Amino acid sequence: MPGFFSSLFQWIAGLFFSSTAEIAIVGLQASGKTSFVNVITSGQFSEDVVPTVAFNFRKIRKGRVTFKLWDLAGQPKFRSMWERYCHGVDAVVFVVDSSERDKFNTARFELHQFITNPTLLGIPLLVLGNKNDIDEHASVKELIRALQLDKISDRPVSCYSCSMKSQHNLDIILQWLSSKSH
Repeated sequence: MPGFFSSLFQWIAGLFFSSTAEIAIVGLQASGKTSFVNVITSGQFSEDVVPTVAFNFRKIRKGRVTFKLWDLAGQPKFRSMWERYCHGVDAVVFVVDSSERDKFNTARFELHQFITNPTLLGIPLLVLGNKNDIDEHASVKELIRALQLDKISDRPVSCYSCSMKSQHNLDIILQWLSSKSH
């Protein structure tokens, strides 16, 4: 019977002490945005991910935080739509394939163009250098330099190296996202 009361108490506490974090996930195509959402929501990684067209929306509860995740397509024709889905979000996650250095200039351009939108002023930014399970991936220091993250001063910025395949640093990323909930 004590287990029942404990469960009941946790359920009631969750009703009154839960929070929500609305997160927009952007980045170039094939950087791992959808894999990120899939790993967070189901715990499963798949090599066979269909490219997102326009956007996907998922909602998941982790502990006392309900995450509303906007997975936005990264193909060039959809990038102009990113800002439209970011009104009122609690944080933006920008995913970069850290093994594809030849795309860093494009990623930097798209990121800086995107965050200059007045509606995004002050929204915290988390940059994920995904695919760190691949040899020769860029380090966090290299990503900060290549994407000029040190030049962004109008919002909190964090950068982590991660792998959705191995789920490396997923716990730290979820802590960061949870800290943006209200």
